[in-house]
Amino acid sequence: MPPRKKRETQAKPEQHESDAAFLWERLDRPAPAPRSTLTPQRIARAAVAIADAEGIDAVTMRRLATDLGVAPMAAYRYVSGKDELLELMVDHVYGEMTPPEGAEDWREALRALSRRTRAVLLQHPWVARTAVFTLTPNQVAVIESALASLDELDLDLDTMMAVCRAVDSYVKGAVDREIGLAELMKEQGWSSADETRVALAPRMTWLMNTGRYPTYRRYINEATRKDDADWQFETGLDALLDGIAARLGI
Repeated sequence: MPPRKKRETQAKPEQHESDAAFLWERLDRPAPAPRSTLTPQRIARAAVAIADAEGIDAVTMRRLATDLGVAPMAAYRYVSGKDELLELMVDHVYGEMTPPEGAEDWREALRALSRRTRAVLLQHPWVARTAVFTLTPNQVAVIESALASLDELDLDLDTMMAVCRAVDSYVKGAVDREIGLAELMKEQGWSSADETRVALAPRMTWLMNTGRYPTYRRYINEATRKDDADWQFETGLDALLDGIAARLGI
């Protein structure tokens, strides 16, 4: 029998003692003398550009190296693999969320942050699916901004965080629906809201004709802002903020 060929193994980046530290701890250390023009910021920008254009599944370490014009192992100097690359990407996007300072009160601060968060998540739809349980410096900075807007209102810290999470949950829930609808329309090749309604009409007609959903049927037939996502978002946000103000007396 001919001798067996040795199984090929994929090269792995050289491991160092410092690899035990998590990504942000490593990046916060004084940077060594640069050996190339590659930086965490440049890596993040390139990876985000790929995800925005082609979806998160298109982001691989090899594809990233190709787009950056560097050796396949070059990015491993900063990130240990795709999990840390995703953290870097999420942090880069969250860096776009902090709204301008100077809001007159807590409501204006949270409203501005909510609007900015929605705009950024719609621009980078993959983030809503990726950043559920990540914890990065810019994510924490967004939370800090929200908490700070409530810090002079004589609320206890648990209540402050509950308010911030309620507003954040509203924003992300609204955005998730917008992104889901946009993805469905893209998958089905529907180019407009009217085309989407026509495609879904047989199913919707059957459901409404059962007579089980009279109020929803009135909405379908009579509502005039079904396609106005901005109005829907703003109205829901104001209702939430009104409720918080009334409940807490602030």
